[in-house]
Amino acid sequence: MASRDLAVGIFFLLQTALGMLGNSALLCCFVIADFAGIRAKPTDLIVKHLTWANFLVLLCKGMPHTMEAFRQTYYLGYISCKLALYFHRVARGVSLSSTSLLSVIQAITISPNNSKWKQLKIRAPRIIGPSLGLCWSLQLLIYVFILVYTTDIQSGVNITGRKDFGYCAVVNPGRLIDTFNAVLLTSSDAMFLGLMVFASGSMVFRLLKHKQRVQHTHRSQSPRSSAETSATHIILTIVSSFVLFYVASIVFTSYVSVLDVTIRWLVDASAAMSACFPAFCPFVLLRQHTSVFKLAVPVLIRPHCVCVVRDL
Repeated sequence: MASRDLAVGIFFLLQTALGMLGNSALLCCFVIADFAGIRAKPTDLIVKHLTWANFLVLLCKGMPHTMEAFRQTYYLGYISCKLALYFHRVARGVSLSSTSLLSVIQAITISPNNSKWKQLKIRAPRIIGPSLGLCWSLQLLIYVFILVYTTDIQSGVNITGRKDFGYCAVVNPGRLIDTFNAVLLTSSDAMFLGLMVFASGSMVFRLLKHKQRVQHTHRSQSPRSSAETSATHIILTIVSSFVLFYVASIVFTSYVSVLDVTIRWLVDASAAMSACFPAFCPFVLLRQHTSVFKLAVPVLIRPHCVCVVRDL
């Protein structure tokens, strides 16, 4: 095995293993909270879906790339290829839409009670579930073309115009269909990124106003205000990291898609950027959700304790 292949394999192995470990730990936090009877905050449902989507990205993208890097003759079967690429793209889209929804809901949450967002602030918790269902349905529908144009390496040997991604291959559907898919996917991603940037800008603006007000009055923050600020900082960190990794992934993926030949290091770089956010995100969220353990342990020891309510 070449030293380059070994280095790439070790990188993908560490990235995938750490990411799956972090997402598993985050899911364990929610399971413990459910068993302890701790009432979740509204945005926890979004975080659960985001965590599952990130887990799927690492499972469908990180693991095949890791195995392919260590075993140069590793291929997925015909059906496995279609399902791996399909659910990777669906999970990646859900990760984008969930992060966008999370930032929008948090921007509404921290808005003043006397603002024009008052009615939306009251209704926000009730629209989270339907919005997440719409996100999954939309992504499952948008990427259904992958099931048609994806094939395995072995059965696609005699097919011209296909791109080899190491463990799977994608058949070129033709310029017209390719252009239509590109416009559809770009429009969907641009919509969610636009909502994300708008909500993030709104949160930064409100945080700056809040900081100026606190400095002007020379009074410390209330506990709820401090918790809201902490949650907003975490979400802003998630959003900024997502935009960074997502844009880098788009650059590499677009460059690979327009080339007639497959350049190995570009494929590896694109896969690495796609898996960076799913691997990084849970460790940011764990900063906020590890407090569940402190609340849950006394309740699990004394099951008769009343239900604990999380403010945020």
